[in-house]
Amino acid sequence: MRNSYLFALGLTGLLATPAAAQDTPTRPTDGQGNWLTYDEPPKPPKPSKPTAEQPQTGRLRKTTMGSTYVPLDADIYRLIDRYVILHGPDSLSDPHTSIRPYTRTAVARLAERMLQDSTAGLSRQDRFNIRYLLRDNWHNTQQDSAINQRGKPILGFLYGRPSDLYSVAQPEFSLRVNPVLGLSLGNSDGNKSYSFLNTRGVQVEGTIDERLGFYTFLADNQMAVPLYVQERIERDNAVPHEGFWKPFKNTPGQYDYLSARGYLTYAAGRHVSLQLGHDRNQIGNGYRSLILSDYSAPYLFLKVNTRIWKFHYQNLFAQMVADAPNVDASYDRKYLALHHLSFDIKPNLNVGVFESVVYSGYSSTTDSVLVNGQPVVQPRKRGFELQYLNPIIFYRAIEQGTGSEDNALLGADFKWNIRNRVQLYGQIILDEFVLSQIRSGNGWWANKQGIQLGAKYINVAGIRNFDLQGEFNYIRPYLYQHEDKYRNYQHDAQPLAHPMGANLWELIGIASYQPLPRLNVVAKGFLVKQGLDPAGQNYGSNVLLPYTNRPLDANGNLREYDFRVGDGITSYLFHGDVTATWQAAHNFWLDGKFVYRHRTFEGGAPAPAFTADGGALASIALRWNIAQRLHEF
Repeated sequence: MRNSYLFALGLTGLLATPAAAQDTPTRPTDGQGNWLTYDEPPKPPKPSKPTAEQPQTGRLRKTTMGSTYVPLDADIYRLIDRYVILHGPDSLSDPHTSIRPYTRTAVARLAERMLQDSTAGLSRQDRFNIRYLLRDNWHNTQQDSAINQRGKPILGFLYGRPSDLYSVAQPEFSLRVNPVLGLSLGNSDGNKSYSFLNTRGVQVEGTIDERLGFYTFLADNQMAVPLYVQERIERDNAVPHEGFWKPFKNTPGQYDYLSARGYLTYAAGRHVSLQLGHDRNQIGNGYRSLILSDYSAPYLFLKVNTRIWKFHYQNLFAQMVADAPNVDASYDRKYLALHHLSFDIKPNLNVGVFESVVYSGYSSTTDSVLVNGQPVVQPRKRGFELQYLNPIIFYRAIEQGTGSEDNALLGADFKWNIRNRVQLYGQIILDEFVLSQIRSGNGWWANKQGIQLGAKYINVAGIRNFDLQGEFNYIRPYLYQHEDKYRNYQHDAQPLAHPMGANLWELIGIASYQPLPRLNVVAKGFLVKQGLDPAGQNYGSNVLLPYTNRPLDANGNLREYDFRVGDGITSYLFHGDVTATWQAAHNFWLDGKFVYRHRTFEGGAPAPAFTADGGALASIALRWNIAQRLHEF
């Protein structure tokens, strides 16, 4: 492990920060926080004396700004989601939980509303969590001065705010700089003596002129993984969640890679915001997403969010990689266009529809020149299909109008919050839908659909800070597959939706409890029935395979019917996970984790390749400004 003066100095300052009291802070009157205001006209600031961080400018401050986003983190988003259920969205319907990541603006407003609600009945844990959200989003809240200022910064400029190693707050410029550190050690289920993770990096974000936001994350990583993860990497030639990688010290099961994410945001108007970046996105309220998840490697995208009246409309245009990122070479490109429209029927009931299309940057054509009497088939550069840039058009019509065979998906989702205690949610996704074939029940291979239903229950049985979540996912065989790597629903050889692919049903149970303000305990259980592929065959579970390689019928033709979920080698997998996390300081976490995996096969079938059981795995971890690395597949 490399020594770093920056990490040592930062860690010393972080741990030297005194623990905060557990009572609710009073609301300051300095008004330094600000955000993009939609629901009321700009108000002039109250006169105040200029300070070093707020010089006298002689003019009114703007009320608009480009907000950055809360980095995707399952633990932090579980915390935010519970308070959206308890307190509801604000007058702007923010946070809009069907679209992730959330803006820091929306999360800051949520935390402030919780403090203003005299009927909230906040527990000590809730007050601690509110303080955390306000500190973590200080540039977007008026509460920053009261709870996120330090009397004497280290060396005069470090940890002026307990949330950041270095920060700047000027009327037209803000900056946050933080180190990133992730260290873990655990036992392994393979021939290695242990598994480990060693991550070091930096995270920088800020705003310019209160309209432009920027964010960048860079980390160097080395890791050794359990055997079941190693076999998944060997099957797909891809490290989960990452792009290019290489072996670490030429040791099986050990990998070396860089993690890089970054984006720019721009507040184009009162109702429109733009984001250009290299990162991940997610659609849906579930633990899994059948539409777009954050499982794959980051990708280049342009995102347009339009929010007006009861509508929230998102357009996403992305350039992706068709190949596995395991060689240092030029990779083939593919493209994604997706739009999602949601409508608030009531403040607590939201429904949405979406459509996406994945298409090739190349097209095949028959050259008129003959070679040895045979026509030559060559890839022809297609590039980005400009017609998909139309933000309000039916992609399926464009696909047909351009004479292409792109991979178009469509579907819907919903969210219903009931009595500020329960949330029901779901998704449905359709690739092919022929009603007569569904009614016939003959298992036509091209009936490719997926369904998700789930529920969240907050403060179960009156026990404060004890929450439950249950979820059911059902995905037919061959959903997300296509004829080639350019049009299947994957990026960098990693699924864009469910990490286990298709041909499965899945039950998920999650229990989270916060017995102490700094202690969180989360238990998760996954029970999955999935049809796996015998050697050389394709029963529709692996997104990377072409559906033109289906099993043959008695006549030697591709089979058309009698495909059911679980066909192939029927596998039952249980994956259990219990994690206890202690927040020693702001965004400084200590984890203790226990994972148990067990897989069986129906009828005593032999285990296919890449299906290691896992057994019992235990690990400890230290995380600083970084999310847990999860392998839940």
